[in-house]
Amino acid sequence: MRRKLAAGNWKMNGAGGSLAELSALAESHAGPAAEILICPPATLLSRAADTVRGSAVAIGGQDCHANAAGAHTGDLSAAMLKDAGAAAVILGHSERRADHGETDAQICAKAEAAIAEGLTAVICIGETLAEREAGDTLKVAGTQLAGSVPASATGANTVIAYEPVWAIGTGRVPTLEQIAEVHDFLRAGLTARFGAAAADGFRLLYGGSVKPSNAAGIFAVSNVDGALVGGASLRAADFSPIITALEAS
Repeated sequence: MRRKLAAGNWKMNGAGGSLAELSALAESHAGPAAEILICPPATLLSRAADTVRGSAVAIGGQDCHANAAGAHTGDLSAAMLKDAGAAAVILGHSERRADHGETDAQICAKAEAAIAEGLTAVICIGETLAEREAGDTLKVAGTQLAGSVPASATGANTVIAYEPVWAIGTGRVPTLEQIAEVHDFLRAGLTARFGAAAADGFRLLYGGSVKPSNAAGIFAVSNVDGALVGGASLRAADFSPIITALEAS
């Protein structure tokens, strides 16, 4: 049985005062049925880990370098994230793919590095609006899934997050049928590559304008095991109802 996961990506938001939201979230969900993961900016990683220590909330990074160390100014290795208290790391987010030109191969190498350090790799995939309108959604999803997920991936160390680029932060959400189509396709792709038993262990998250008002409907969709939430994860009052909806699904 796959344990459901509510993951929050704070992106380039938050400062020291934001840690109070983590405390409130941890207090509100002391023994959740779903796993909770918050990925704050790197400047807050260590303090965030200290804030939620002993609680049901885990902390993750938003990216890591594929190399363990070296002359890579401004980058962080998976080992550094782990040392700061991270248990997971988001990789291949569409904003990284677009803003930094990250390729599937680079994301795969990062995932391998994260897994080697004992971090859970949350690998993001998703199509742009132009790709959706061209009818290439499943083609893009299949290509990114095959190229970004390493051979070392298992349900225990890897999570796949489907985030249609055109839905992130826009308020636009695919229909439930469209979400189901992609998530069922991803499960089939994992099955073809890793076998049915292993593929059944991978958690598939949906991300893209998930809010308390639409969470329950999304979580009722087949092969949706949770959500990767952006803006709504910044405040405990907004994220908590999403977690509650996930636990009830």
